[in-house]
Amino acid sequence: VMRTWVLLSAVLWCLTGVRCPRSTLFNAKGFLYGKTGQPEKIYVKLHQNSPVLICMDFKLSKKEIVDPTYLWIGPNEKTLTGNNRINITKTGQLMVKDFLEPLSGLYTCTLSYKIVKAETQEEKTVKKRYDFMVFAYREPDYSYQMAVRFTTKSCIGRYNDAFFRMLKKILDNLISDLSCHVIEPSYKCHSVEIPEHGLIHELFIAFQVNPFAPGWKGACNGSVDCEDITNRNILQARNRIEEFFWSQAYIFYHNFNKTLPAMHFVDHSLQVVRLDSCRPGFGKDDGLHSNCASCCVVCSPATFSPDVGVICQTCVSVLIYGAKSCPTSNKNQPCED
Repeated sequence: VMRTWVLLSAVLWCLTGVRCPRSTLFNAKGFLYGKTGQPEKIYVKLHQNSPVLICMDFKLSKKEIVDPTYLWIGPNEKTLTGNNRINITKTGQLMVKDFLEPLSGLYTCTLSYKIVKAETQEEKTVKKRYDFMVFAYREPDYSYQMAVRFTTKSCIGRYNDAFFRMLKKILDNLISDLSCHVIEPSYKCHSVEIPEHGLIHELFIAFQVNPFAPGWKGACNGSVDCEDITNRNILQARNRIEEFFWSQAYIFYHNFNKTLPAMHFVDHSLQVVRLDSCRPGFGKDDGLHSNCASCCVVCSPATFSPDVGVICQTCVSVLIYGAKSCPTSNKNQPCED
């Protein structure tokens, strides 16, 4: 008879998990000065306000400027004026509210001012251009790939299947209140020769912990940044599952005086790897976005992302930021991979 009570008792040892605060890269607070000759790359979290972009370099900001004028050009190459989304001050400072994918792109400001010779009143107009490349981004969605091993009496027998199903049910129950669940579970039985212990049979179990159990949207409470909530939940789910398996080792080695049942957890066998995915229209690119390498950055024109992968694929017919599909031409030419 399989010792199912061993696993069930371990549940009582599990902690509820510690809620880990999420720190956001580029929190859109503060001011950013321009630089002549090179665009500044700026990353703004979706639905957050952009930093204040200053139409001036830091060195010039410390000097007296005569008759300054500021001209902002947006990603659509049209002159920007203040509205309910874009705020432009009289001193040339620009901020974009509630940043969305289509607002990504090149923001250019031209500063014009005069240099006046006091003796002759001679005036000279100077123009400087400052470029800001602004990208929307979101946090990746986390999931965890886990692997663990249990000993078994034999690789032949239905009790291995029963044990596997019971373990999945226990783990699902452990994290169900977090709207997380176990997906893609699998196991294989192998014979393992261990020094000084001879040949034993072990179940090599693998599964993924995912934050999108049926009804997961209910946990969002209408939040537009639901990945913050789902990521917090999946971190708690990971903590609970890790504690569950750590408790297995504790129970065996402290409560059973090392007299182990035939099926038991193999100490130190738990392996955990985080898997990131991006929402459609977003992807990762360490080369292009090295300052936001862990972010899911909006796909640029000529690229798209139709699924929850992490790569923006090439599609020359895409003209917008954040494309989720690749439109074909009239000749039905396929998109490039």
